[in-house]
Amino acid sequence: MNRILLLLLLLLAGLQYALWFGQGGILEVHRLQQDILSQRAINTGLARRNRALAAEVADLKQGMAAVEERARTELGMVRPGETFYQVIEPGAPGGGR
Repeated sequence: MNRILLLLLLLLAGLQYALWFGQGGILEVHRLQQDILSQRAINTGLARRNRALAAEVADLKQGMAAVEERARTELGMVRPGETFYQVIEPGAPGGGR
């Protein structure tokens, strides 16, 4: 009787080990669920970025207003006859005092 009980306990211990630590065990499933949540967060951010870039591409394809805006803000370009004024805030690097 003791041998049967010992055999059953060893079998139970082996099954528990496989359940918790084996391939496809509870710990691995938990780790994979965390990986999925992390990847979903990354995908959400990338999808948001893709939508913003697609909107920018659509704006650039539609007309010259978006191109002109970019040229003015990023390159500091002005039209002929316009005067460019640069306002430097006090306390800004290179801004006076």
